[in-house]
Amino acid sequence: MDRQADDIRREVSASYTKAVKRPSARSSCCGSQKGVAASLAGYSSEQLSTLPDDAVLNSFGCGNPVGLAEIGKGDVVLDLGSGAGIDLLLAARLTGPEGRVIGVDMTEEMIARARKNATDAGFTNIDVRYGLIENLPVETSTVDLVVSNCVINLSPEKEKVFAEVARVLKPGGRFSISDLVADDLPVWVRDSSALYSSCISGAISEAAYIQGMLSAGLSDVKVIDRMVYDSMALLALVDSELVGCSCCSSSANSAEASLIADALGGKVASIRVTGRKI
Repeated sequence: MDRQADDIRREVSASYTKAVKRPSARSSCCGSQKGVAASLAGYSSEQLSTLPDDAVLNSFGCGNPVGLAEIGKGDVVLDLGSGAGIDLLLAARLTGPEGRVIGVDMTEEMIARARKNATDAGFTNIDVRYGLIENLPVETSTVDLVVSNCVINLSPEKEKVFAEVARVLKPGGRFSISDLVADDLPVWVRDSSALYSSCISGAISEAAYIQGMLSAGLSDVKVIDRMVYDSMALLALVDSELVGCSCCSSSANSAEASLIADALGGKVASIRVTGRKI
């Protein structure tokens, strides 16, 4: 891993550690969590009502990769960048006790939250591990399904992530990944560390995403859901990084967030991409 890539990972990890330690929206006006509006898209109220509050409030995804993944009893499921564990919990219910769900995250605070949420929800088939998604602490050809929720865009070495997905999947194994993609981002956006942690600056194009997976040896790669973000949706993504919350932020930062959202409207999309390993 090169030094620049490690620097990016440290910044991202620090950003998410800070985000997860913010007071809950239930107890503070400054509790708007990074990406909550996007993360809850696709999750039913029935699904969310059965989960620990912490797993829901600290979900920073952009879709529901588990929802239509057709997880079966006894499956081994791997979640890349598992965070506080919302997708781990949903997958664990579907695999049943005879299955196993593995989460990998590089942020210690997230790992602690996910383990506690798994315990609080009563699951014994969840294993949360510290590690990098570019170098997974998972044995080769042992996973039936890989899921991930708005995480691969944060990796500075995406080609390694795609190669790792191919390595850990069993022959015939599948993946269901929700993520952000972006086209024609200005240089000033690409250079912003705050926007990187907001899942924007590190996003690649949909075409490059698909080609990266194909180059890693994965097959049947296709985008089955797509939502292009307008300026209002983008404001929700960048607001907590640059602003924090409307009641305790400066008008200058609020104005900056609005300018960024207006500039990027229509250039960023949330997709769900699926495929398999031959």
